[in-house]
Amino acid sequence: MAMSCKDGKPGSLDNGKYVRYTPEQVEALERLYHECPKPSSIRRQQVIRECPILSNIEPKQIKVWFQNRRCREKQRKEASRLQAVNRKLTAMNKLLMEENDRLQKQVSQLVYENGYFRQHTQNATMATKDPSCESVVTSGQHHVTPQHPPRDASPAGLLSIAEETLAEFLSKATGTAVEWVQMPGMKPGPDSIGIVAISYGCTGVAARACGLVGLEPTRVAELLKDKPSWFRDCRAVDVLNVLPTANGGTIELLYMQLYAPTTLAPARDFWLLRYSSVLEDGSLVVCERSLKNTQNGPSMPAVQHFVRAEMLPSGYLIRPCEGGGSIMHIVDHMNLEPWSVPEVVRPLYESSAVLAQKTTMAALRQLRQIAQEVSQPNMTGWGRRPAALRALSQRLSRGFNEALNGFTDEGWSMMGNDGMDDITILVNSSPDKLMGLNLSFANGFPSVNNAVLCAKASMLLQNVPPAILLRFLREHRSEWADSSIDAYSAAAVKVGPCNSQGSRVGGFSGQVILPLAHTIEHEEFLEVIKLEGIVHSPEDTIMPRDIFLLQLCSGMDENAVGACAELIFAPIDASFADDAPLLPSGFRIIPLDSRKEASSPNRTLDLASALEIGPAGNKASSDYSANSGCMRSVMTIAFEFAFESHMQEHVASMARQYVRSIISSFQRVALALSPSHLSSYAGLRTPLGTPEAQTLARWICQSYRLYMGVELLKSSGEGSESILKTLWDHSDAIMCCSLKALPVFTFTNQAGLDMLETTLVALQDITLEKIFDDHGRKTLCTEFPQIMQQGFACLQGGICLSSMGRPVSYERAVAWKVLNEEENAHCICFMFVNWSFV
Repeated sequence: MAMSCKDGKPGSLDNGKYVRYTPEQVEALERLYHECPKPSSIRRQQVIRECPILSNIEPKQIKVWFQNRRCREKQRKEASRLQAVNRKLTAMNKLLMEENDRLQKQVSQLVYENGYFRQHTQNATMATKDPSCESVVTSGQHHVTPQHPPRDASPAGLLSIAEETLAEFLSKATGTAVEWVQMPGMKPGPDSIGIVAISYGCTGVAARACGLVGLEPTRVAELLKDKPSWFRDCRAVDVLNVLPTANGGTIELLYMQLYAPTTLAPARDFWLLRYSSVLEDGSLVVCERSLKNTQNGPSMPAVQHFVRAEMLPSGYLIRPCEGGGSIMHIVDHMNLEPWSVPEVVRPLYESSAVLAQKTTMAALRQLRQIAQEVSQPNMTGWGRRPAALRALSQRLSRGFNEALNGFTDEGWSMMGNDGMDDITILVNSSPDKLMGLNLSFANGFPSVNNAVLCAKASMLLQNVPPAILLRFLREHRSEWADSSIDAYSAAAVKVGPCNSQGSRVGGFSGQVILPLAHTIEHEEFLEVIKLEGIVHSPEDTIMPRDIFLLQLCSGMDENAVGACAELIFAPIDASFADDAPLLPSGFRIIPLDSRKEASSPNRTLDLASALEIGPAGNKASSDYSANSGCMRSVMTIAFEFAFESHMQEHVASMARQYVRSIISSFQRVALALSPSHLSSYAGLRTPLGTPEAQTLARWICQSYRLYMGVELLKSSGEGSESILKTLWDHSDAIMCCSLKALPVFTFTNQAGLDMLETTLVALQDITLEKIFDDHGRKTLCTEFPQIMQQGFACLQGGICLSSMGRPVSYERAVAWKVLNEEENAHCICFMFVNWSFV
């Protein structure tokens, strides 16, 4: 009997064609749907027995109801998504039309200038032939740039400067005042963050972005003015004076300080005028510029340890968008005084791409993240709301910057070195710093730790992509970290003194990554690292003791030009309170060159091999040698330790030794990661080159054909290498897991790596049950005996999780036993069909 439901309205049987439900029945079914959108046949029969109001409905009818309900839900979500995409495309189309108009004006201007200079060149040529004009030609060689008189900084003078700043900013945001070129690696589209461009040939560094955000203009302006909340390099913004204007605008005088990104350069500060106003078309404008060479008004003298930088007219143009939201135009234009830094790091202060990543695009990301939090205010990892997790990320980043810069007004003072100046030691015993830690023991008495020490250093890396090195740091902590140092740091934030009474940590028995949150562009991840430690008591008995680290990871995209990579972490107590004391430590890797190296996303696999094999033989690998172009980056390291005052010299010595050991490890790692070094190793092959992988690929395809009766691959050739290559490039995620009590993944193709957001090395740390949600785990437990007995099973679509905690939907999944040559079960293979990130 055919069954359907018009517009979701229930009813009774109508001419044998429709099944109509009562409102009470629909309410009961809706409750069940929200609990489990895809109930099994057993569950449906159980519901009929438990719910008397559904007792007169056939199980098949309930099955059809759920199918229709899922279909309507899918259509609703798709319609909502398409409406959002349509709004974004409409807004981006408007932006592109404006950009096209700007480019046409720029072309007209260039044509005019070309004609003018051509005429000028002809006149100059004729003049040089006339001896009487010689003095005119030579006089230009001694031209002196006139000095501008000081600007009036009285209220009337400030208004004049503000109006001038507004006009110059608008000419950059929508006009031709700056020649803009597309940001490398950025392509406009409905899924992009926006249209991002960087300057070409202008004074200083400049970046511009246009995008759509789902917030109202006044809210956008409010958020962008609060720079310390989203600009990680911003230490403070002090509003020293506010002047209202006759047109309803506001002039503010600001003093802003920026952290230095590395130990090799001083911090920057700015003395600024900020002008906020509303244009005739209703658009909001917030523009800024540095105040230089002024008189008859307030001024800001030079501040010790800061280099005064200049902000040229910059700001935000915020237009209301039809259907809600705002269209953003952001311009950042600065002269960061690169003369004041060593030549090796000067590219950081001369790169518009770096400015775009750190400032311009960061503003758009923050707005889009907040817009998503407003629309989806649900709890995320560990019962935290997104705003709370974002605050934790900000605290980690700010604490790391504070330690890295070590400003004296925050209580930091420098210790003498030990005869070598490679490691800088700072000590902070100010009450404010210790009050923020709020250290205490389980018995309620305050901790005896009364000071904080920071050991920091910077090193130059050659030919190592920051994203590759960051992935190694995150996934192979045991290669560089000392477990006893981690235990010492964790002792400061434990509820009880975990290293008291002579206890010592003997090592790590494992590392578990627990994802908390990520930004919507997935540029940044916040996670908890659980280090499963082994502690020896004074009686030399072994006791497990876990160490928890709150960790912030950003810069994983290898194709992001100018983006720095960061891994910042701090030990936390297992209770993980929102106001948990944090002593951040970590690494920042900043590329110094704009050129990109085409590198494999699975370079970590070859690193592990290189570290184990060692140089041998004379067979060279050509996998990466072709991409051996020089690439430089600077890595900055900073580690913080809480300590007792009488232990200062001991802790300082320990910190120096630890940081030096880390630098030594990184030098070895960087050498292993270098393409030129990899080419000198024998036997280093891509995953497609190992005989074991080729054999496994053949077993996977043969077993699939045996159980399913069809071929897994359409045309793969005859050789094992061809089969493996076709399997590796298959669009569906194909994964193998071990036949153990707790199955772990042993192999996957490229689509599987993308779906799990991992590498082949880290893959072996992911268990099968970890990627499924509760419903998926129940289904897996139900179907697993069938897989082992029958040899295969088909699983309904659902949701699983990547290693980063991102939800992944799949249309259906197939599982089958993989048999070896002796027809014994070797592993279980899963294929996730038509998967996508939710």
